[in-house]
Amino acid sequence: MSKPNPSRELRQPALSRRTVFAGVGVAGVAAAAATVLPGAVRSTAPAAPAAPQPAGSGYQLTDHVKRYYQTARV
Repeated sequence: MSKPNPSRELRQPALSRRTVFAGVGVAGVAAAAATVLPGAVRSTAPAAPAAPQPAGSGYQLTDHVKRYYQTARV
């Protein structure tokens, strides 16, 4: 039988694809947590009541919208 190669045992293993993907997943979770957590702290402050919007501030059929509808016809 062949003897084990001692230099092979002393070397550090190369990065495997599994290790890289695990690292990317952990980084993604950390980024999401960093984004969400500051918002959770800020949301404890009392919010000012929202001013009601006027009745006519919704969808409006303007010339720009009509032009888009003309170009989008099939």
